[in-house]
Amino acid sequence: MAQDTRLVLLGTGTPNAEPNRSGPSVAIVSGDNAFVIDLGPGVVRRAVAAWQAGVAALEPSRLRHAFVTHLHSDHTAGLADFLLTPWVLGRAETVQVYGPPGVKAMTEHVLAAYEQDIEQRRKGLEPANDSGWTAAVHEVKTGVVYQDAGLTVEALPVEHGSWQAFGYRFRAKDRTIVISGDTAPTDTIIKAATGCDILLHEVYSAVGFATLSRSWQEYHSKVHTSAEELGRIASEARPKLLVLYHQLRWGVSENDLVAEIGRVYDGPVSSGRDLEIY
Repeated sequence: MAQDTRLVLLGTGTPNAEPNRSGPSVAIVSGDNAFVIDLGPGVVRRAVAAWQAGVAALEPSRLRHAFVTHLHSDHTAGLADFLLTPWVLGRAETVQVYGPPGVKAMTEHVLAAYEQDIEQRRKGLEPANDSGWTAAVHEVKTGVVYQDAGLTVEALPVEHGSWQAFGYRFRAKDRTIVISGDTAPTDTIIKAATGCDILLHEVYSAVGFATLSRSWQEYHSKVHTSAEELGRIASEARPKLLVLYHQLRWGVSENDLVAEIGRVYDGPVSSGRDLEIY
Protein backbone atom coordinates (compact mmCIF):
# COMPACT_ATOMS: atom_id res chain seq x y z
CA MET A 1 0.00 0.00 0.00
CA ALA A 2 1.40 3.40 -1.00
CA GLN A 3 2.26 5.76 1.82
CA ASP A 4 0.58 9.17 1.95
CA THR A 5 3.69 10.67 3.58
CA ARG A 6 6.90 10.37 1.58
CA LEU A 7 10.53 11.37 1.93
CA VAL A 8 11.95 12.80 -1.31
CA LEU A 9 15.71 13.27 -1.51
CA LEU A 10 16.33 16.42 -3.55
CA GLY A 11 20.02 16.76 -2.75
CA THR A 12 22.19 14.34 -0.79
CA GLY A 13 25.52 16.12 -1.11
CA THR A 14 28.00 17.96 1.08
CA PRO A 15 30.09 21.13 0.55
CA ASN A 16 32.09 19.07 -1.96
CA ALA A 17 30.89 19.95 -5.47
CA GLU A 18 29.90 16.47 -6.61
CA PRO A 19 28.16 16.63 -10.02
CA ASN A 20 25.75 13.80 -9.18
CA ARG A 21 24.73 15.09 -5.75
CA SER A 22 23.11 18.47 -5.28
CA GLY A 23 23.50 20.36 -2.02
CA PRO A 24 21.65 19.07 1.04
CA SER A 25 17.88 19.33 0.63
CA VAL A 26 15.04 16.90 1.18
CA ALA A 27 11.27 17.15 1.13
CA ILE A 28 8.59 15.61 3.27
CA VAL A 29 5.49 15.30 1.11
CA SER A 30 2.38 14.89 3.22
CA GLY A 31 -0.81 14.70 1.24
CA ASP A 32 -0.85 17.66 -1.12
CA ASN A 33 1.82 19.65 0.73
CA ALA A 34 5.61 19.68 0.49
CA PHE A 35 7.90 20.71 3.32
CA VAL A 36 11.49 21.29 2.19
CA ILE A 37 14.28 20.79 4.72
CA ASP A 38 17.48 22.68 3.90
CA LEU A 39 18.11 24.65 0.73
CA GLY A 40 21.28 23.42 -0.93
CA PRO A 41 22.39 24.68 -4.33
CA GLY A 42 19.99 23.69 -7.10
CA VAL A 43 17.05 23.03 -4.81
CA VAL A 44 14.30 24.27 -7.14
CA ARG A 45 15.62 22.42 -10.18
CA ARG A 46 15.77 19.23 -8.14
CA ALA A 47 12.20 19.87 -6.98
CA VAL A 48 11.12 20.28 -10.60
CA ALA A 49 12.80 16.99 -11.49
CA ALA A 50 10.82 15.26 -8.72
CA TRP A 51 7.63 16.98 -9.87
CA GLN A 52 8.20 15.79 -13.42
CA ALA A 53 8.71 12.29 -12.01
CA GLY A 54 5.23 12.42 -10.48
CA VAL A 55 5.47 14.24 -7.12
CA ALA A 56 2.79 16.86 -7.71
CA ALA A 57 3.39 18.74 -4.44
CA LEU A 58 6.87 19.74 -5.66
CA GLU A 59 5.58 21.75 -8.62
CA PRO A 60 7.54 25.01 -8.18
CA SER A 61 4.62 27.40 -7.65
CA ARG A 62 3.56 25.19 -4.70
CA LEU A 63 6.88 25.46 -2.83
CA ARG A 64 6.05 27.57 0.21
CA HIS A 65 7.40 25.84 3.35
CA ALA A 66 11.12 25.62 4.17
CA PHE A 67 12.86 24.35 7.30
CA VAL A 68 16.56 25.12 7.78
CA THR A 69 18.70 22.95 10.06
CA HIS A 70 21.57 25.43 10.40
CA LEU A 71 23.14 28.27 8.46
CA HIS A 72 26.17 26.61 6.82
CA SER A 73 26.36 27.72 3.20
CA ASP A 74 25.88 24.25 1.71
CA HIS A 75 22.49 24.10 3.46
CA THR A 76 21.40 27.67 2.61
CA ALA A 77 23.01 28.69 -0.70
CA GLY A 78 19.70 27.85 -2.39
CA LEU A 79 17.68 30.23 -0.21
CA ALA A 80 17.50 32.91 -2.93
CA ASP A 81 16.49 30.21 -5.42
CA PHE A 82 13.68 29.01 -3.13
CA LEU A 83 12.43 32.54 -2.45
CA LEU A 84 12.53 33.87 -6.00
CA THR A 85 12.41 31.16 -8.67
CA PRO A 86 8.99 29.74 -7.71
CA TRP A 87 7.67 33.31 -7.61
CA VAL A 88 8.89 33.89 -11.16
CA LEU A 89 7.13 30.63 -12.05
CA GLY A 90 3.81 31.74 -10.57
CA ARG A 91 3.82 31.27 -6.81
CA ALA A 92 1.60 33.90 -5.16
CA GLU A 93 1.73 32.83 -1.50
CA THR A 94 4.15 34.17 1.09
CA VAL A 95 6.92 31.66 1.84
CA GLN A 96 7.11 30.32 5.39
CA VAL A 97 10.73 29.88 6.50
CA TYR A 98 11.60 28.09 9.75
CA GLY A 99 15.08 27.83 11.18
CA PRO A 100 17.55 28.71 13.92
CA PRO A 101 18.36 32.23 15.12
CA GLY A 102 20.00 34.13 12.29
CA VAL A 103 17.74 32.80 9.55
CA LYS A 104 15.59 35.95 9.70
CA ALA A 105 18.57 38.24 9.09
CA MET A 106 19.84 35.92 6.34
CA THR A 107 16.46 36.01 4.58
CA GLU A 108 16.21 39.78 4.87
CA HIS A 109 19.72 40.21 3.45
CA VAL A 110 18.99 37.86 0.53
CA LEU A 111 15.86 39.81 -0.37
CA ALA A 112 17.76 43.09 -0.03
CA ALA A 113 20.46 41.78 -2.36
CA TYR A 114 17.80 41.06 -4.99
CA GLU A 115 15.89 44.31 -4.43
CA GLN A 116 16.45 45.55 -7.99
CA ASP A 117 15.43 42.21 -9.49
CA ILE A 118 12.24 42.15 -7.41
CA GLU A 119 11.44 45.75 -8.33
CA GLN A 120 11.94 45.12 -12.04
CA ARG A 121 9.71 42.05 -12.01
CA ARG A 122 6.97 43.79 -10.02
CA LYS A 123 6.93 47.08 -11.94
CA GLY A 124 8.40 46.19 -15.32
CA LEU A 125 6.84 44.39 -18.23
CA GLU A 126 6.83 40.93 -16.63
CA PRO A 127 3.41 39.78 -15.38
CA ALA A 128 4.73 39.02 -11.89
CA ASN A 129 2.42 38.99 -8.88
CA ASP A 130 3.14 41.25 -5.91
CA SER A 131 3.33 38.69 -3.11
CA GLY A 132 5.05 35.43 -4.06
CA TRP A 133 8.54 36.74 -3.28
CA THR A 134 7.70 37.66 0.32
CA ALA A 135 8.73 35.58 3.33
CA ALA A 136 7.48 35.11 6.87
CA VAL A 137 10.40 33.90 8.97
CA HIS A 138 10.01 31.87 12.16
CA GLU A 139 13.12 31.47 14.31
CA VAL A 140 12.52 28.20 16.11
CA LYS A 141 13.21 26.77 19.52
CA THR A 142 13.17 23.17 20.68
CA GLY A 143 9.73 21.57 20.43
CA VAL A 144 6.75 21.81 18.10
CA VAL A 145 7.32 24.48 15.44
CA TYR A 146 4.56 23.64 12.95
CA GLN A 147 1.25 21.82 13.12
CA ASP A 148 -1.72 21.28 10.84
CA ALA A 149 -4.52 18.73 10.66
CA GLY A 150 -2.24 16.01 9.32
CA LEU A 151 1.31 16.84 10.40
CA THR A 152 3.34 17.91 13.41
CA VAL A 153 6.92 19.15 13.06
CA GLU A 154 9.30 19.25 16.02
CA ALA A 155 12.70 20.94 16.16
CA LEU A 156 15.40 18.79 17.75
CA PRO A 157 18.57 20.46 19.11
CA VAL A 158 21.67 18.75 17.71
CA GLU A 159 25.45 19.12 18.06
CA HIS A 160 27.24 20.87 15.20
CA GLY A 161 30.09 22.86 16.67
CA SER A 162 29.29 26.44 17.61
CA TRP A 163 26.20 26.57 15.36
CA GLN A 164 22.76 26.54 16.92
CA ALA A 165 21.55 23.62 14.82
CA PHE A 166 18.40 21.53 14.66
CA GLY A 167 17.18 18.24 13.32
CA TYR A 168 13.46 17.80 12.68
CA ARG A 169 10.88 15.12 13.42
CA PHE A 170 7.86 14.96 11.12
CA ARG A 171 4.93 13.05 12.59
CA ALA A 172 2.04 12.33 10.21
CA LYS A 173 -0.89 9.98 10.67
CA ASP A 174 0.81 7.21 8.72
CA ARG A 175 4.54 7.75 9.29
CA THR A 176 7.18 9.37 11.47
CA ILE A 177 10.34 10.62 9.73
CA VAL A 178 13.36 12.02 11.58
CA ILE A 179 16.01 14.14 9.86
CA SER A 180 19.31 14.63 11.66
CA GLY A 181 20.74 17.62 9.82
CA ASP A 182 24.48 17.98 10.40
CA THR A 183 25.37 16.67 13.84
CA ALA A 184 27.80 14.83 16.03
CA PRO A 185 26.25 11.84 17.85
CA THR A 186 23.52 12.98 20.21
CA ASP A 187 20.97 11.27 22.45
CA THR A 188 18.39 13.74 21.13
CA ILE A 189 18.28 11.92 17.80
CA ILE A 190 18.14 8.50 19.47
CA LYS A 191 15.13 9.50 21.56
CA ALA A 192 13.33 11.21 18.68
CA ALA A 193 13.97 8.38 16.23
CA THR A 194 13.13 5.44 18.49
CA GLY A 195 10.78 3.22 16.52
CA CYS A 196 10.35 5.76 13.71
CA ASP A 197 9.63 4.75 10.14
CA ILE A 198 12.65 6.51 8.61
CA LEU A 199 15.77 8.00 10.15
CA LEU A 200 17.62 10.15 7.61
CA HIS A 201 21.08 10.73 9.04
CA GLU A 202 24.39 12.26 7.96
CA VAL A 203 27.49 10.07 8.11
CA TYR A 204 31.20 9.88 7.40
CA SER A 205 33.44 6.92 6.61
CA ALA A 206 35.98 6.00 9.27
CA VAL A 207 38.17 4.47 6.57
CA GLY A 208 38.15 7.65 4.52
CA PHE A 209 38.57 9.72 7.67
CA ALA A 210 41.93 8.02 8.30
CA THR A 211 43.31 9.61 5.12
CA LEU A 212 42.62 13.20 6.25
CA SER A 213 44.99 15.70 7.77
CA ARG A 214 44.98 16.00 11.55
CA SER A 215 43.16 19.34 11.47
CA TRP A 216 40.34 17.97 9.31
CA GLN A 217 40.11 14.89 11.51
CA GLU A 218 39.71 17.09 14.55
CA TYR A 219 36.95 19.06 12.85
CA HIS A 220 34.92 16.17 11.48
CA SER A 221 35.18 14.07 14.63
CA LYS A 222 33.61 16.89 16.67
CA VAL A 223 30.78 17.99 14.37
CA HIS A 224 29.77 14.94 12.31
CA THR A 225 28.88 11.27 12.90
CA SER A 226 31.07 8.34 11.88
CA ALA A 227 29.64 5.15 10.39
CA GLU A 228 30.38 3.24 13.60
CA GLU A 229 28.74 5.94 15.72
CA LEU A 230 25.70 5.96 13.45
CA GLY A 231 25.50 2.18 13.72
CA ARG A 232 25.31 2.51 17.49
CA ILE A 233 22.65 5.23 17.22
CA ALA A 234 20.54 3.07 14.91
CA SER A 235 21.03 0.02 17.14
CA GLU A 236 19.44 1.95 20.01
CA ALA A 237 16.72 3.74 18.03
CA ARG A 238 15.79 0.80 15.76
CA PRO A 239 14.19 2.79 12.93
CA LYS A 240 12.32 0.74 10.34
CA LEU A 241 14.75 2.15 7.77
CA LEU A 242 18.01 4.08 8.10
CA VAL A 243 18.75 6.31 5.09
CA LEU A 244 22.16 7.92 4.64
CA TYR A 245 22.71 11.42 3.27
CA HIS A 246 25.38 14.12 3.50
CA GLN A 247 27.88 11.29 3.08
CA LEU A 248 31.53 12.16 3.57
CA ARG A 249 33.30 9.13 2.06
CA TRP A 250 36.67 10.50 0.85
CA GLY A 251 37.14 7.83 -1.82
CA VAL A 252 35.28 5.02 -0.05
CA SER A 253 32.44 3.42 -2.04
CA GLU A 254 28.81 3.60 -0.97
CA ASN A 255 28.76 -0.16 -0.43
CA ASP A 256 31.81 -0.02 1.79
CA LEU A 257 30.30 2.81 3.81
CA VAL A 258 27.13 0.77 4.36
CA ALA A 259 29.35 -2.17 5.34
CA GLU A 260 31.05 -0.02 7.99
CA ILE A 261 27.64 0.61 9.54
CA GLY A 262 26.71 -3.05 9.17
CA ARG A 263 29.55 -4.10 11.44
CA VAL A 264 27.63 -2.46 14.28
CA TYR A 265 24.01 -2.36 13.12
CA ASP A 266 21.96 -5.26 11.74
CA GLY A 267 18.91 -3.30 10.52
CA PRO A 268 18.02 -2.13 6.99
CA VAL A 269 20.20 0.67 5.59
CA SER A 270 19.83 2.57 2.32
CA SER A 271 22.49 4.81 0.81
CA GLY A 272 20.40 7.76 -0.35
CA ARG A 273 20.80 9.32 -3.78
CA ASP A 274 19.29 12.43 -5.32
CA LEU A 275 15.65 12.09 -6.40
CA GLU A 276 15.03 8.83 -4.58
CA ILE A 277 11.65 8.53 -2.85
CA TYR A 278 11.00 6.56 0.33
